[in-house]
Amino acid sequence: MTKKERVKIVLEKLKEKFGKPHCALNYDTPFELLVAVILSAQCTDVRVNIVTEEMFKKVNTPEEFAALPVEDIEEMIRSTGFFRNKAKNIKLCSEQLLSQYNGEIPQEMDKLIKLAGVGRKTANVVRGEIWGVADGITVDTHVKRITNLLGLTKETDPVKIEKDLMKIVPHESWIDFSHYIILQGRDKCIARRPKCDECEINMACKHYEELQKKRAKEKK
Repeated sequence: MTKKERVKIVLEKLKEKFGKPHCALNYDTPFELLVAVILSAQCTDVRVNIVTEEMFKKVNTPEEFAALPVEDIEEMIRSTGFFRNKAKNIKLCSEQLLSQYNGEIPQEMDKLIKLAGVGRKTANVVRGEIWGVADGITVDTHVKRITNLLGLTKETDPVKIEKDLMKIVPHESWIDFSHYIILQGRDKCIARRPKCDECEINMACKHYEELQKKRAKEKK
């Protein structure tokens, strides 16, 4: 089975399972989404949503974050992990948006990734979710792990993984593909206890093929 054939099965099966996917982070404005995605690094979306639900009641604009002492931001986001670096980035990003873009989030990839705390993953999420624009494929920890298991890439660097996926995933599915893989990672392909036999896309999974071969060998 080719990589493109695997991708086709994955998209068909997970569309059937999940329908039209959407971002798991809660937000009301593009800026809130940007902050939420910055917070989501090495943190679960559930935890981020708990933190932002309270935080956004107090501050939710670039002006308000820029005016806050970084220590106050740290305190509000402490439970998301790496809170000092995230707080510094959120404050600096807010200042950059005010000084360079009148408080608005730029749509262009090259401008987004120059903002503090914003890499290609964050930019892809924001561009895809807010404007439906896909310059690339979001590669988070789920996508990194599962695309390797599926046999779609052998790379470990997110940028290289993204390049591999862009060659085999249809452009019109770049946004949905990441959402589907993330959802499946939470439901079946769980890192520490994967439910391989129950997985709806195991027929397209290189890891499952190897697992079945190993089981057959052990039976002989």
